[in-house]
Amino acid sequence: MGKNNKIYIIDVTNRDGVQTANIGLSKLQKTMLNSYLGQMGIYQSEMGFPALEHEWNYIDANLDLAKKGAMGDLVLSGWARAAADDVYKAVKHTKLKHLNLSISTSEIMTSGKFGGRLTREDVLKLMTEAVDAAKECGIETIGVNAEDASRTEPYIGDRRYDEDYLIRFAQAAKNHGAHRIRYCDTLGFDRTISIYDSTRRIAEAVQIPMELHCHNDLGYAVANSIEGAMGAIDAGVDAYINVTVNGMGERAGNADMVSVILAIKKSRGMQEQDILDPKIDLTKAWKICRYVSGAFGLPIPINQVGVGSNAFAHESGIHADGMLKDRKNYELYTPDEIGIDEHEVKPLGRIITTGEYGGIKGLRHVYREIGLDLENEREILRLVQYASGHNQRPLTEDELRFIAAYPAEVEKILTTSLQWDER
Repeated sequence: MGKNNKIYIIDVTNRDGVQTANIGLSKLQKTMLNSYLGQMGIYQSEMGFPALEHEWNYIDANLDLAKKGAMGDLVLSGWARAAADDVYKAVKHTKLKHLNLSISTSEIMTSGKFGGRLTREDVLKLMTEAVDAAKECGIETIGVNAEDASRTEPYIGDRRYDEDYLIRFAQAAKNHGAHRIRYCDTLGFDRTISIYDSTRRIAEAVQIPMELHCHNDLGYAVANSIEGAMGAIDAGVDAYINVTVNGMGERAGNADMVSVILAIKKSRGMQEQDILDPKIDLTKAWKICRYVSGAFGLPIPINQVGVGSNAFAHESGIHADGMLKDRKNYELYTPDEIGIDEHEVKPLGRIITTGEYGGIKGLRHVYREIGLDLENEREILRLVQYASGHNQRPLTEDELRFIAAYPAEVEKILTTSLQWDER
Protein backbone atom coordinates (compact mmCIF):
# COMPACT_ATOMS: atom_id res chain seq x y z
CA MET A 1 0.00 0.00 0.00
CA GLY A 2 1.31 3.42 -0.90
CA LYS A 3 1.76 5.71 2.10
CA ASN A 4 -0.56 8.39 0.77
CA ASN A 5 -3.14 6.30 -1.09
CA LYS A 6 -6.72 7.15 -0.11
CA ILE A 7 -10.27 5.99 -0.68
CA TYR A 8 -12.49 8.71 -2.19
CA ILE A 9 -16.28 8.63 -2.32
CA ILE A 10 -18.18 9.23 -5.57
CA ASP A 11 -21.92 9.58 -5.12
CA VAL A 12 -23.99 8.28 -8.04
CA THR A 13 -27.48 8.91 -6.63
CA ASN A 14 -28.20 11.51 -9.31
CA ARG A 15 -27.25 9.06 -12.05
CA ASP A 16 -27.76 5.46 -10.88
CA GLY A 17 -30.02 6.15 -7.91
CA VAL A 18 -32.57 7.98 -10.03
CA GLN A 19 -32.73 4.95 -12.32
CA THR A 20 -34.49 3.06 -9.53
CA ALA A 21 -37.73 1.79 -11.03
CA ASN A 22 -40.95 3.67 -10.23
CA ILE A 23 -39.36 6.65 -8.45
CA GLY A 24 -37.16 9.63 -9.32
CA LEU A 25 -35.95 13.11 -8.41
CA SER A 26 -36.77 16.48 -9.92
CA LYS A 27 -33.95 18.61 -11.30
CA LEU A 28 -34.19 20.89 -8.26
CA GLN A 29 -33.99 17.91 -5.90
CA LYS A 30 -30.93 16.64 -7.76
CA THR A 31 -29.42 20.11 -7.39
CA MET A 32 -30.13 20.21 -3.66
CA LEU A 33 -28.51 16.80 -3.31
CA ASN A 34 -25.38 18.08 -5.05
CA SER A 35 -25.30 20.99 -2.61
CA TYR A 36 -25.62 18.64 0.36
CA LEU A 37 -22.90 16.35 -1.02
CA GLY A 38 -20.63 19.37 -1.25
CA GLN A 39 -21.39 20.28 2.37
CA MET A 40 -20.54 16.73 3.40
CA GLY A 41 -17.16 16.84 1.67
CA ILE A 42 -17.95 14.04 -0.78
CA TYR A 43 -15.34 14.01 -3.54
CA GLN A 44 -17.55 13.74 -6.63
CA SER A 45 -21.14 13.57 -7.79
CA GLU A 46 -21.98 11.71 -10.98
CA MET A 47 -24.73 14.19 -11.62
CA GLY A 48 -26.43 12.89 -14.74
CA PHE A 49 -26.41 12.20 -18.46
CA PRO A 50 -24.91 14.98 -20.60
CA ALA A 51 -26.01 13.27 -23.82
CA LEU A 52 -29.67 13.66 -22.81
CA GLU A 53 -31.35 16.90 -23.88
CA HIS A 54 -33.50 17.31 -20.76
CA GLU A 55 -30.37 17.24 -18.57
CA TRP A 56 -28.50 20.06 -20.32
CA ASN A 57 -29.91 23.09 -18.48
CA TYR A 58 -29.75 21.30 -15.13
CA ILE A 59 -26.10 20.32 -15.70
CA ASP A 60 -24.92 23.75 -16.78
CA ALA A 61 -26.88 25.53 -14.05
CA ASN A 62 -25.22 23.28 -11.47
CA LEU A 63 -21.83 24.05 -12.94
CA ASP A 64 -22.66 27.76 -12.65
CA LEU A 65 -23.70 27.21 -9.04
CA ALA A 66 -20.43 25.40 -8.36
CA LYS A 67 -18.53 28.47 -9.57
CA LYS A 68 -20.49 30.51 -7.02
CA GLY A 69 -19.46 28.14 -4.23
CA ALA A 70 -22.83 26.42 -3.78
CA MET A 71 -21.31 22.94 -4.16
CA GLY A 72 -18.20 23.32 -2.02
CA ASP A 73 -15.28 21.38 -3.52
CA LEU A 74 -17.57 18.76 -5.09
CA VAL A 75 -16.46 17.56 -8.53
CA LEU A 76 -19.43 17.36 -10.92
CA SER A 77 -19.19 14.60 -13.51
CA GLY A 78 -21.35 13.01 -16.18
CA TRP A 79 -21.96 9.48 -17.48
CA ALA A 80 -21.99 8.59 -21.18
CA ARG A 81 -21.68 5.53 -23.34
CA ALA A 82 -18.17 4.84 -24.56
CA ALA A 83 -19.01 6.17 -28.00
CA ALA A 84 -17.26 9.12 -29.61
CA ASP A 85 -20.56 10.59 -30.82
CA ASP A 86 -21.92 10.68 -27.25
CA VAL A 87 -18.76 12.43 -26.07
CA TYR A 88 -19.06 15.08 -28.79
CA LYS A 89 -22.74 15.59 -27.97
CA ALA A 90 -22.01 15.97 -24.25
CA VAL A 91 -19.27 18.52 -24.86
CA LYS A 92 -21.32 20.44 -27.41
CA HIS A 93 -24.32 20.91 -25.14
CA THR A 94 -22.80 21.12 -21.63
CA LYS A 95 -19.74 22.59 -19.93
CA LEU A 96 -18.83 19.38 -18.10
CA LYS A 97 -15.11 18.69 -17.71
CA HIS A 98 -15.35 15.28 -16.05
CA LEU A 99 -16.80 12.20 -17.79
CA ASN A 100 -17.17 8.49 -17.17
CA LEU A 101 -17.44 6.43 -20.35
CA SER A 102 -19.11 3.04 -20.09
CA ILE A 103 -19.04 -0.15 -22.16
CA SER A 104 -19.64 -3.81 -21.37
CA THR A 105 -16.69 -6.18 -21.05
CA SER A 106 -18.41 -9.48 -20.25
CA GLU A 107 -19.11 -11.83 -23.13
CA ILE A 108 -22.71 -12.34 -21.98
CA MET A 109 -23.40 -8.60 -22.30
CA THR A 110 -21.29 -8.09 -25.39
CA SER A 111 -23.26 -10.83 -27.14
CA GLY A 112 -26.61 -10.08 -25.55
CA LYS A 113 -26.65 -6.30 -25.90
CA PHE A 114 -24.94 -6.02 -29.28
CA GLY A 115 -26.52 -9.07 -30.88
CA GLY A 116 -23.17 -10.75 -31.51
CA ARG A 117 -22.08 -7.90 -33.80
CA LEU A 118 -19.12 -6.86 -31.66
CA THR A 119 -16.02 -8.80 -30.74
CA ARG A 120 -13.81 -8.04 -27.77
CA GLU A 121 -11.47 -6.20 -30.10
CA ASP A 122 -14.39 -4.07 -31.25
CA VAL A 123 -15.12 -3.19 -27.61
CA LEU A 124 -11.53 -2.08 -27.12
CA LYS A 125 -11.69 0.00 -30.30
CA LEU A 126 -14.94 1.74 -29.34
CA MET A 127 -13.64 2.47 -25.86
CA THR A 128 -10.31 3.92 -26.97
CA GLU A 129 -12.00 6.03 -29.66
CA ALA A 130 -14.31 7.48 -27.00
CA VAL A 131 -11.34 8.22 -24.73
CA ASP A 132 -9.53 9.86 -27.63
CA ALA A 133 -12.60 12.01 -28.31
CA ALA A 134 -12.84 13.05 -24.65
CA LYS A 135 -9.17 13.95 -24.57
CA GLU A 136 -9.51 15.89 -27.83
CA CYS A 137 -12.43 17.84 -26.35
CA GLY A 138 -10.48 18.88 -23.28
CA ILE A 139 -12.16 16.63 -20.70
CA GLU A 140 -10.05 16.97 -17.57
CA THR A 141 -10.92 13.66 -15.87
CA ILE A 142 -11.71 10.62 -18.02
CA GLY A 143 -13.01 7.53 -16.27
CA VAL A 144 -13.61 4.30 -18.17
CA ASN A 145 -16.25 1.89 -16.93
CA ALA A 146 -15.89 -1.85 -17.46
CA GLU A 147 -19.57 -2.71 -17.17
CA ASP A 148 -20.18 -6.23 -15.84
CA ALA A 149 -16.45 -6.60 -15.11
CA SER A 150 -17.19 -9.24 -12.49
CA ARG A 151 -18.66 -11.57 -15.12
CA THR A 152 -15.93 -11.05 -17.70
CA GLU A 153 -14.92 -14.57 -18.69
CA PRO A 154 -12.73 -16.21 -21.34
CA TYR A 155 -14.22 -17.55 -24.53
CA ILE A 156 -13.90 -21.15 -23.35
CA GLY A 157 -16.40 -20.41 -20.59
CA ASP A 158 -14.71 -22.35 -17.79
CA ARG A 159 -16.00 -19.91 -15.19
CA ARG A 160 -12.63 -18.35 -14.48
CA TYR A 161 -12.37 -14.58 -14.35
CA ASP A 162 -10.70 -13.29 -17.46
CA GLU A 163 -8.55 -10.69 -15.77
CA ASP A 164 -6.13 -10.80 -18.67
CA TYR A 165 -8.76 -9.13 -20.86
CA LEU A 166 -9.62 -6.61 -18.15
CA ILE A 167 -5.91 -5.80 -17.84
CA ARG A 168 -5.73 -5.25 -21.61
CA PHE A 169 -8.86 -3.11 -21.37
CA ALA A 170 -7.44 -1.01 -18.52
CA GLN A 171 -4.02 -0.68 -20.14
CA ALA A 172 -5.56 0.45 -23.44
CA ALA A 173 -7.67 3.03 -21.62
CA LYS A 174 -4.62 4.34 -19.76
CA ASN A 175 -2.51 4.44 -22.90
CA HIS A 176 -5.11 6.65 -24.56
CA GLY A 177 -5.33 9.05 -21.63
CA ALA A 178 -7.92 7.67 -19.18
CA HIS A 179 -7.36 8.60 -15.54
CA ARG A 180 -9.36 5.86 -13.79
CA ILE A 181 -10.91 2.45 -14.41
CA ARG A 182 -14.31 1.66 -12.92
CA TYR A 183 -14.67 -2.01 -12.05
CA CYS A 184 -18.42 -2.61 -12.17
CA ASP A 185 -20.01 -5.47 -10.30
CA THR A 186 -23.14 -4.66 -12.27
CA LEU A 187 -25.23 -7.60 -11.10
CA GLY A 188 -23.79 -7.89 -7.59
CA PHE A 189 -22.16 -11.16 -8.64
CA ASP A 190 -18.76 -10.86 -6.95
CA ARG A 191 -17.64 -12.05 -3.53
CA THR A 192 -15.30 -10.09 -1.31
CA ILE A 193 -12.34 -12.37 -1.98
CA SER A 194 -12.86 -12.41 -5.74
CA ILE A 195 -13.30 -8.66 -6.12
CA TYR A 196 -10.23 -8.00 -3.97
CA ASP A 197 -8.13 -10.37 -6.07
CA SER A 198 -9.37 -9.02 -9.40
CA THR A 199 -9.02 -5.37 -8.50
CA ARG A 200 -5.60 -5.83 -6.99
CA ARG A 201 -4.30 -7.75 -10.01
CA ILE A 202 -5.59 -5.14 -12.48
CA ALA A 203 -4.24 -2.25 -10.40
CA GLU A 204 -0.84 -3.88 -9.95
CA ALA A 205 -0.51 -4.64 -13.66
CA VAL A 206 -1.66 -1.25 -14.97
CA GLN A 207 -0.95 1.11 -12.05
CA ILE A 208 -4.11 3.11 -12.58
CA PRO A 209 -6.55 4.28 -9.87
CA MET A 210 -9.60 2.04 -9.54
CA GLU A 211 -13.27 2.81 -9.00
CA LEU A 212 -15.60 0.25 -7.44
CA HIS A 213 -19.23 0.23 -8.55
CA CYS A 214 -21.13 -2.51 -6.73
CA HIS A 215 -24.78 -3.51 -6.77
CA ASN A 216 -26.58 -5.29 -3.96
CA ASP A 217 -28.38 -8.15 -5.72
CA LEU A 218 -26.82 -10.71 -3.36
CA GLY A 219 -26.33 -8.38 -0.40
CA TYR A 220 -22.59 -7.88 -0.97
CA ALA A 221 -22.52 -4.28 -2.22
CA VAL A 222 -20.94 -2.58 0.80
CA ALA A 223 -18.54 -5.43 1.59
CA ASN A 224 -17.47 -5.77 -2.04
CA SER A 225 -16.94 -2.02 -2.36
CA ILE A 226 -14.63 -2.00 0.67
CA GLU A 227 -12.66 -5.10 -0.29
CA GLY A 228 -12.37 -4.05 -3.94
CA ALA A 229 -11.05 -0.70 -2.80
CA MET A 230 -8.55 -2.40 -0.53
CA GLY A 231 -7.31 -4.42 -3.51
CA ALA A 232 -6.47 -1.15 -5.23
CA ILE A 233 -4.96 0.40 -2.10
CA ASP A 234 -2.79 -2.68 -1.51
CA ALA A 235 -1.65 -2.46 -5.14
CA GLY A 236 -0.39 1.05 -4.49
CA VAL A 237 -3.06 3.20 -6.19
CA ASP A 238 -5.96 5.35 -5.02
CA ALA A 239 -9.45 3.87 -4.85
CA TYR A 240 -12.83 5.47 -5.51
CA ILE A 241 -16.05 3.89 -4.22
CA ASN A 242 -19.38 4.59 -5.93
CA VAL A 243 -22.23 4.98 -3.45
CA THR A 244 -25.81 6.19 -3.33
CA VAL A 245 -27.66 7.85 -0.48
CA ASN A 246 -29.74 5.25 1.40
CA GLY A 247 -28.49 2.59 -1.02
CA MET A 248 -30.90 3.63 -3.79
CA GLY A 249 -30.38 2.13 -7.24
CA GLU A 250 -31.59 -0.33 -9.80
CA ARG A 251 -33.03 -3.63 -8.58
CA ALA A 252 -31.69 -4.21 -5.02
CA GLY A 253 -29.76 -0.94 -5.06
CA ASN A 254 -26.16 0.21 -4.83
CA ALA A 255 -23.65 0.43 -2.00
CA ASP A 256 -25.09 2.67 0.71
CA MET A 257 -23.06 5.82 1.34
CA VAL A 258 -23.26 5.91 5.14
CA SER A 259 -22.58 2.18 5.45
CA VAL A 260 -19.46 2.44 3.28
CA ILE A 261 -18.08 5.42 5.17
CA LEU A 262 -18.74 3.85 8.57
CA ALA A 263 -17.18 0.56 7.46
CA ILE A 264 -14.00 2.34 6.39
CA LYS A 265 -13.87 4.34 9.62
CA LYS A 266 -15.01 1.75 12.15
CA SER A 267 -14.59 -1.87 11.01
CA ARG A 268 -11.95 -4.24 12.31
CA GLY A 269 -8.46 -3.36 11.13
CA MET A 270 -9.60 -0.26 9.22
CA GLN A 271 -9.61 2.34 12.00
CA GLU A 272 -5.83 2.50 12.18
CA GLN A 273 -5.23 2.85 8.44
CA ASP A 274 -6.38 6.44 7.94
CA ILE A 275 -7.22 5.90 4.28
CA LEU A 276 -10.57 7.69 3.96
CA ASP A 277 -10.67 11.07 2.22
CA PRO A 278 -10.19 13.46 5.17
CA LYS A 279 -12.62 16.04 3.75
CA ILE A 280 -15.67 13.87 4.54
CA ASP A 281 -17.86 15.25 7.32
CA LEU A 282 -20.01 12.38 8.55
CA THR A 283 -22.05 14.70 10.78
CA LYS A 284 -23.90 15.80 7.62
CA ALA A 285 -25.13 12.22 6.99
CA TRP A 286 -28.42 12.47 8.88
CA LYS A 287 -29.45 15.62 7.02
CA ILE A 288 -28.69 14.26 3.56
CA CYS A 289 -30.30 10.87 4.23
CA ARG A 290 -33.49 12.50 5.51
CA TYR A 291 -33.64 14.80 2.50
CA VAL A 292 -33.22 11.99 -0.03
CA SER A 293 -35.78 9.87 1.81
CA GLY A 294 -38.33 12.66 1.55
CA ALA A 295 -37.42 13.53 -2.04
CA PHE A 296 -37.87 9.95 -3.20
CA GLY A 297 -40.96 9.57 -1.02
CA LEU A 298 -39.54 6.47 0.64
CA PRO A 299 -39.08 6.05 4.40
CA ILE A 300 -35.66 5.10 5.73
CA PRO A 301 -35.85 1.45 6.87
CA ILE A 302 -35.78 1.20 10.67
CA ASN A 303 -32.68 -1.02 10.49
CA GLN A 304 -30.76 1.19 8.04
CA VAL A 305 -27.12 1.50 9.06
CA GLY A 306 -26.46 4.67 11.05
CA VAL A 307 -29.67 6.53 10.19
CA GLY A 308 -32.49 4.03 10.72
CA SER A 309 -34.78 4.71 13.69
CA ASN A 310 -33.52 1.52 15.36
CA ALA A 311 -29.82 2.21 14.72
CA PHE A 312 -29.42 3.34 18.34
CA ALA A 313 -32.43 1.57 19.90
CA HIS A 314 -31.85 -1.10 22.55
CA GLU A 315 -34.56 -3.37 23.97
CA SER A 316 -32.86 -6.55 25.23
CA GLY A 317 -32.35 -6.46 28.97
CA ILE A 318 -28.71 -7.44 28.63
CA HIS A 319 -28.15 -4.79 25.95
CA ALA A 320 -29.96 -2.07 27.88
CA ASP A 321 -27.97 -2.86 31.01
CA GLY A 322 -24.71 -2.76 29.05
CA MET A 323 -25.66 0.53 27.37
CA LEU A 324 -26.48 2.19 30.67
CA LYS A 325 -23.06 1.22 31.99
CA ASP A 326 -21.10 2.21 28.88
CA ARG A 327 -22.54 2.83 25.40
CA LYS A 328 -19.39 1.32 23.86
CA ASN A 329 -20.61 -2.06 25.03
CA TYR A 330 -23.20 -2.11 22.24
CA GLU A 331 -22.43 0.78 19.88
CA LEU A 332 -19.52 1.22 17.50
CA TYR A 333 -20.43 4.86 16.88
CA THR A 334 -22.69 7.50 18.39
CA PRO A 335 -25.68 9.42 17.02
CA ASP A 336 -23.78 12.71 17.10
CA GLU A 337 -21.14 11.25 14.76
CA ILE A 338 -23.92 10.87 12.17
CA GLY A 339 -25.31 14.33 12.91
CA ILE A 340 -28.33 13.13 14.91
CA ASP A 341 -29.43 15.02 18.02
CA GLU A 342 -29.29 12.22 20.56
CA HIS A 343 -32.21 13.56 22.59
CA GLU A 344 -34.56 14.49 19.79
CA VAL A 345 -34.67 12.80 16.40
CA LYS A 346 -36.79 15.32 14.60
CA PRO A 347 -39.26 14.35 11.86
CA LEU A 348 -38.37 15.19 8.28
CA GLY A 349 -39.46 18.75 8.82
CA ARG A 350 -41.34 19.75 5.68
CA ILE A 351 -42.27 23.41 5.43
CA ILE A 352 -45.97 24.20 4.91
CA THR A 353 -45.98 26.53 1.96
CA THR A 354 -48.40 27.88 -0.59
CA GLY A 355 -46.61 25.76 -3.15
CA GLU A 356 -47.86 25.22 -6.68
CA TYR A 357 -51.08 27.23 -6.24
CA GLY A 358 -50.05 29.68 -3.52
CA GLY A 359 -50.06 33.46 -3.46
CA ILE A 360 -47.93 36.38 -2.33
CA LYS A 361 -49.27 36.60 1.24
CA GLY A 362 -48.70 32.94 1.94
CA LEU A 363 -45.25 33.10 0.40
CA ARG A 364 -44.35 36.19 2.43
CA HIS A 365 -45.48 34.50 5.65
CA VAL A 366 -43.49 31.34 4.97
CA TYR A 367 -40.30 33.20 4.13
CA ARG A 368 -40.60 35.43 7.18
CA GLU A 369 -41.03 32.32 9.31
CA ILE A 370 -37.61 31.14 8.13
CA GLY A 371 -36.08 34.57 8.64
CA LEU A 372 -36.04 35.95 5.10
CA ASP A 373 -37.61 39.12 3.68
CA LEU A 374 -37.88 39.05 -0.10
CA GLU A 375 -37.45 42.04 -2.38
CA ASN A 376 -38.41 40.10 -5.52
CA GLU A 377 -41.53 38.37 -4.21
CA ARG A 378 -43.26 37.91 -7.59
CA GLU A 379 -40.20 36.27 -9.13
CA ILE A 380 -39.71 33.95 -6.14
CA LEU A 381 -43.41 33.07 -6.05
CA ARG A 382 -43.28 31.99 -9.69
CA LEU A 383 -40.20 29.84 -9.04
CA VAL A 384 -41.72 28.32 -5.89
CA GLN A 385 -44.87 27.43 -7.85
CA TYR A 386 -42.84 25.76 -10.61
CA ALA A 387 -40.50 24.01 -8.20
CA SER A 388 -43.39 22.63 -6.16
CA GLY A 389 -44.96 21.38 -9.38
CA HIS A 390 -41.69 19.70 -10.41
CA ASN A 391 -41.16 18.08 -7.02
CA GLN A 392 -44.81 17.12 -6.56
CA ARG A 393 -44.46 17.69 -2.82
CA PRO A 394 -44.11 20.67 -0.46
CA LEU A 395 -40.74 22.39 -0.57
CA THR A 396 -38.31 22.04 2.32
CA GLU A 397 -36.86 25.02 4.15
CA ASP A 398 -33.50 24.46 2.47
CA GLU A 399 -35.16 24.36 -0.96
CA LEU A 400 -36.94 27.65 -0.26
CA ARG A 401 -33.70 29.26 0.89
CA PHE A 402 -31.91 27.92 -2.19
CA ILE A 403 -34.53 29.38 -4.55
CA ALA A 404 -34.21 32.79 -2.88
CA ALA A 405 -30.40 32.68 -3.01
CA TYR A 406 -30.01 31.49 -6.63
CA PRO A 407 -33.18 32.46 -8.59
CA ALA A 408 -31.52 32.65 -12.03
CA GLU A 409 -29.90 29.24 -11.71
CA VAL A 410 -33.08 27.69 -10.31
CA GLU A 411 -35.09 29.02 -13.25
CA LYS A 412 -32.63 27.39 -15.62
CA ILE A 413 -32.80 24.10 -13.71
CA LEU A 414 -36.60 24.12 -13.94
CA THR A 415 -36.49 24.82 -17.67
CA THR A 416 -36.01 21.77 -19.89
CA SER A 417 -36.74 23.56 -23.15
CA LEU A 418 -33.95 24.11 -25.66
CA GLN A 419 -35.12 27.71 -25.91
CA TRP A 420 -33.57 28.73 -22.59
CA ASP A 421 -30.68 30.69 -24.10
CA GLU A 422 -33.02 32.54 -26.40
CA ARG A 423 -35.34 33.83 -23.69
